[in-house]
Amino acid sequence: MLPIEKYFGKIELVYTFHGPMPTGVSVSENGRIFICFPKWGDDVKFTVAEIVEGQLQPYPNLETNLITPLNITKSFISVQSVIADGRGTLWVLDTAAPNFSEPIKGGAKLVAVDLKTNTIRKVYSFDEDVVLPTTYLNDVRFDFRVGTSGYAYITDSSSKGPGAIIVVNLENGNAFRRLNGANSTSPDPYFLPKVEGEILMNRNTDGLTSPFRTASDGLAISPDGKMLFFCPLTSRHLYSISAEALRDRTIPDIKLSYDVKYWGEKGASDGMITDAKGNVYAGDYENDSIRKIWPNGIMETIAHDPRILWPDTFSIGPDHHLYVIVNQLHRQARFHYGKDLRQKPYSLLRIKIDELPAPTF
Repeated sequence: MLPIEKYFGKIELVYTFHGPMPTGVSVSENGRIFICFPKWGDDVKFTVAEIVEGQLQPYPNLETNLITPLNITKSFISVQSVIADGRGTLWVLDTAAPNFSEPIKGGAKLVAVDLKTNTIRKVYSFDEDVVLPTTYLNDVRFDFRVGTSGYAYITDSSSKGPGAIIVVNLENGNAFRRLNGANSTSPDPYFLPKVEGEILMNRNTDGLTSPFRTASDGLAISPDGKMLFFCPLTSRHLYSISAEALRDRTIPDIKLSYDVKYWGEKGASDGMITDAKGNVYAGDYENDSIRKIWPNGIMETIAHDPRILWPDTFSIGPDHHLYVIVNQLHRQARFHYGKDLRQKPYSLLRIKIDELPAPTF
């Protein structure tokens, strides 16, 4: 018998999805698990759900998950990320861009849902100079220790326009774009992704092909809130920047780029997250792996497993486990001349890391 590739890391199966493809997961401080399903072509009956007694239930209710044209700010359209902030709120990031369309006017938003009452507490909408026609809101992180009510940071992972980090003042809702079109938030033009041994690129039903290019996606924040880590989806590079510099609008974008720190190659990642000790966890979708980046920059692979078929979003639970959505994103029809190669079920996996999530307050 010939030698075969070595796999390692104790991965546990938490949940399987036999319906639409999930992208986001978040585990609350009480262990509640929330999932989101953006509308990318699957039959999505509700775009935000909670796993309750082994079943998916629309969250906070089915009505909120039904698009209501007369109340577009209070209905979920196509949610990309859900984040439980550790202090009783689930934050819902609504792209309002089904099938990667131009965002529905007035529909792109950040929504705060009270986890005690399961009701919407506040909605933050965005002006047209923040959410552009090309914008795809992707990931979000929070720090409630600055300002009166804290700040949110959101990645724009556009595939057609400039990438950016959007800064939101949670006191008044004022939002603005930073590192707009910068090299650090843009796709790496020299990156050629290879997944499951094949080059990943857009392959249309008409036979035309084009490079797979997606801007800033993964986002993580240091335990003290002072540093943001980020990466474009189509890139192997890891960057960071001072959160204070991001918030300081007196620093023009052209100068802000000089504040960006380069950490080296971590592998091509979708989601990222930080634990309470400042370690960053990132997927490597080219190699079915999960990486840990220590504060000193040393990187190690903590899991390499054939079941990690496109690690998407991460969450760290109160049980000291790292949770990850695995959704076979690269097998979608748009990469294979219209043929959907995904195999159900999709999965929610976890691995014990013996760490807690980075605090936000």
